[in-house]
Amino acid sequence: MPDVAVEAACFIAGHAGEPITLADVADHVGYSPFHLARAFARAHGQPPGRFLAAHRFQRAKRLLLATDERVSEICCEVGFSSVGTFTRRFTAEIGLPPVSFRRLPDLLSDAPPRPVLVPGHDDSGGVVTGQVHLATAARIALGGAAAIYVGLFAQRTPRGVPVVGALLDEQGRFALTGIPRGTYWVLATAFSARADHAEQLVPGWNVVGGSPAPLVIGPARPPEHREITLRVVPPWSAPVLVALPPLAAPIAQDRRRQPLAAGLP
Repeated sequence: MPDVAVEAACFIAGHAGEPITLADVADHVGYSPFHLARAFARAHGQPPGRFLAAHRFQRAKRLLLATDERVSEICCEVGFSSVGTFTRRFTAEIGLPPVSFRRLPDLLSDAPPRPVLVPGHDDSGGVVTGQVHLATAARIALGGAAAIYVGLFAQRTPRGVPVVGALLDEQGRFALTGIPRGTYWVLATAFSARADHAEQLVPGWNVVGGSPAPLVIGPARPPEHREITLRVVPPWSAPVLVALPPLAAPIAQDRRRQPLAAGLP
């Protein structure tokens, strides 16, 4: 990854609580805004503005679970001026609205996640198989017991609800089925299986991995196979925003044909 992309990412992550602009980041790294935006998107798979928003939403998740502040207060505290815009974008990125996200620890206590495959909606769709491995540092960071999630996303970064997803057992093998025609990225992350539900929703470590290139699902194409290694990435890296544990809870399986963005009861 180019040094300028890393330097820009570190600056954004370190100043996410401030009203910074692309011009501020460009001045810091000595690039023009245009050239920085292109270099940043190539390196990180998303533009600087979305990267900044990801860090702000991660902070919002933490505040929702750790405080009693109103959503309107959290919206302003993390750098948004419109509650409507904040709620809409939060829902798109995390997979459900802020109020529903705040209730998740209690809901997951009643219906804890368990290994499961949530297939795609195309019964005759494509198949992706593989296995997820933990690098040594990742295994240590997670305390030797990992809850591993893998899914297919239309973007290079996990946003919203995956097209197909699974919570894996200790073997880490997966077979994603029912995948509609399209181009996808295989992305995976892991949380400490011993952590409480709030820590799994906003983990202290960012343990991630994925396929180095997208895969194409189409008619008569053979199953794809991917081996994924999860590693601990630096704190400035884009956080995994998707609320994954509720996708593997029994309550979600009962309603998996309904959009999670509609909120859990």
